[in-house]
Amino acid sequence: MKARKGGRFRSSFKLKPKGIEVVGEWKTVQIDPNLFAEEEFRDIVCLEELTEYKLVSSSKVGKLKEKRKAESASKEGNEEVEEPFLPPKKKKKNKDLRSQTDKGNTPNGAESDMLVDQEAKCNEIIEEANCEDHGHVTESMSSTKDIPKKKKKKAPKNKASQTQENIPSVATSKKVKNWTTEVLSASADQKADVSAWKDLFVPEPVLQALSYLGFSAPTPIQALALPSAIRDNMDVLGAAETGSGKTLAFAIPMIHSVLQWQKSNNSTTRNDSVSKESHQHHDETRWENEDEVEKATHQQAEDSGDEDDASFTTGCVKVLENVEFDSDDETRTVDSHKKRPLLGLVLTPTRELAVQVKHHIDAVAKFTGIKTAILVGGMAAQKQERVLNRKPEIVIATPGRLWELVKERHPHLSNLRQLRCLVIDEADRMVEKGHFLELSQLLEILNDSQYNPRRQTFVFSATLTLVHQIPTRVLQKKNAKKMDKKTKLELLMEKVGIKGKPKVIDLTRKEATVETLTETRIHCNTNEKDYYLYYFLLQYPGRTMVFANSIDCVKRLSSLLTILNCDPLPLHANMHQKQRLKNLERFAERESCVLLTTDVAARGLDIPNVQHVIHYQVPRTSELYVHRSGRTARAANEGLSLLLIGPEDLINFRKIYKTLEKSEELPFFPVDAKCMTSIKERMNLARQIEKAEFFNSRAKQHNSWLQQAAEALEIDLDDGMLMGKKGSEQEESQKQKMLKGMKNQLKHMLSQPLFKVLMKTKYPTQSGKLLLPQTSVGISALGTMSKKRAKKKKSVK
Repeated sequence: MKARKGGRFRSSFKLKPKGIEVVGEWKTVQIDPNLFAEEEFRDIVCLEELTEYKLVSSSKVGKLKEKRKAESASKEGNEEVEEPFLPPKKKKKNKDLRSQTDKGNTPNGAESDMLVDQEAKCNEIIEEANCEDHGHVTESMSSTKDIPKKKKKKAPKNKASQTQENIPSVATSKKVKNWTTEVLSASADQKADVSAWKDLFVPEPVLQALSYLGFSAPTPIQALALPSAIRDNMDVLGAAETGSGKTLAFAIPMIHSVLQWQKSNNSTTRNDSVSKESHQHHDETRWENEDEVEKATHQQAEDSGDEDDASFTTGCVKVLENVEFDSDDETRTVDSHKKRPLLGLVLTPTRELAVQVKHHIDAVAKFTGIKTAILVGGMAAQKQERVLNRKPEIVIATPGRLWELVKERHPHLSNLRQLRCLVIDEADRMVEKGHFLELSQLLEILNDSQYNPRRQTFVFSATLTLVHQIPTRVLQKKNAKKMDKKTKLELLMEKVGIKGKPKVIDLTRKEATVETLTETRIHCNTNEKDYYLYYFLLQYPGRTMVFANSIDCVKRLSSLLTILNCDPLPLHANMHQKQRLKNLERFAERESCVLLTTDVAARGLDIPNVQHVIHYQVPRTSELYVHRSGRTARAANEGLSLLLIGPEDLINFRKIYKTLEKSEELPFFPVDAKCMTSIKERMNLARQIEKAEFFNSRAKQHNSWLQQAAEALEIDLDDGMLMGKKGSEQEESQKQKMLKGMKNQLKHMLSQPLFKVLMKTKYPTQSGKLLLPQTSVGISALGTMSKKRAKKKKSVK
């Protein structure tokens, strides 16, 4: 068997059609004489069947025919004789199936041939031809039964290899789309000049990848972190604003460390220029070795008299089983676990961030041959175990799934003493009290039984040094300590297990947010938030992220905005992982789109060209506010952050304002009051439709569950247990009519232009054109804010 592109297999030998050699005699079949009275069967003389025969290969059929003409029914010296017909044995299922199908097909073939001719010789010849076909069908049937077995056994391995060679979260042969493709888009035509990176001790293959990606110069955090990490082998604590390139600041030293380990251990298992072809070549060479084993089994089968069938059923299947389980899982695991240990481990708080970090590391390690794997929840654990069986040097994981596999004692995760790099991304979130219990257990193992004194630790976050001002009532207590940057970092180092003196890099501003970010707010009542959100989305289209504190809020907003034809994309923890990733990809693809999300997307995600971030509910902590706002205004681009502040949000808003030490008050966002009446009409109607649909769907779901449970228990349901009063058919149809009427009314409203241009005159000017009044339509949200600032400055002067 040989491997080819796409992970499928083709047979190394062709299926040969079969013929038969007649051993016994044709016997007459007794049938009802009345059958001959029917018009269809009037030409039939008799029916005969052949039960004693031997299968032979098609190439010998012609010779057999000549022999029959010369001698009648010779039974001597057939070296080419194939499998004789034997009664079925229970143990050998494959042979059973084949012999049964032969038994079933051959007499039928004989009967069909007898309908045409009377002469026995002609019957024999026709029977041989038909049996060739039947033999072919039989074998093809058996081969199709065998093929899925091969696919089942070998396909997962190919998928796993594809996940490692490409950069995907889901294994596909195509180039996988994700929200990082635009950021990591390769400029193959014009490779960037990477001379600015050379003083930072970056390895040569990494420089090649950086040039290919178009990263001509390092960011400040990269320029400060790389020399200390690569040259001095120091632990690094890095705090830098959102979108400053922290991922490469720990990815490049990790890749350097893996390359150094490979050099010192004379690792011949990886080449610097590993590509898909090399993996396929490796697979092909392995399969060629297996083909030799197959040939040996074929020879044995021929000696025993089972020329083609035996080799097909036993030879192939046995070899495959040996390859999959014996040679691959037993012999290779013992040797290769010692040769290729886990060298780099990256821990992230969210699954999406883990996927993104993997994409970035893969892009930079493109020319090194280093393999990476991702371990996150929401995806098949068995598949991730198979990926780990390939011994990747770097693993990116969320703490929950990693701890699960460590507890199961997966061989690749059993020896963490050889770990060279440990990265904790968004560290302040990861070590928060009451969160990520698995992380504390992992760190306990890494710093105790699996401690490696040569291990480097990297701790990064945008809010690493952000300190909350403690209330005076807490400071008045006896053992109370005033928290400052130094004590916060010391506590963090103690939790993570950094024992030496690390390199501390703090590039954050006093305000913690980015300089290019425009922050603004709208004060309103809680029930008015929907109006202002809808107004903003219509007036200022673009890539907008809307953050809420709860999943229920995201679901409600999603159904509301869907009714209003805004086509939002939801993202929250209760969604299936594949759907979460798909929604992120769609959001990154569309130029004007709304992503409704909880704080699961607040940290680390680098989605290109996000223009606006709306805080539908004020975040509970200042860290969350910084990270949410950091989804826009990335990499020196401009962006806008809008807070919708209701009465219940004021306490959180004041806390954030105090912690971030804002010198000026946040400006109010300008709203065109003329449009608000029609916006309120639309939104109120949409709310009524959403409420009716939500109640109907919830009642249906509840009632269907009760009815299924009652049927299972064989009991009768009381009408009082069902949700919603069961009205008459007339009432139900009336409700449906009302709902349909509301939908039609809303459809008509949505077809009308919302931002009308009011013209005071219809007279043309001398140039023959109408002078239209200037409108705010087409001006961006940032443009509106800059206009407001300009007006304010003029009024002050």
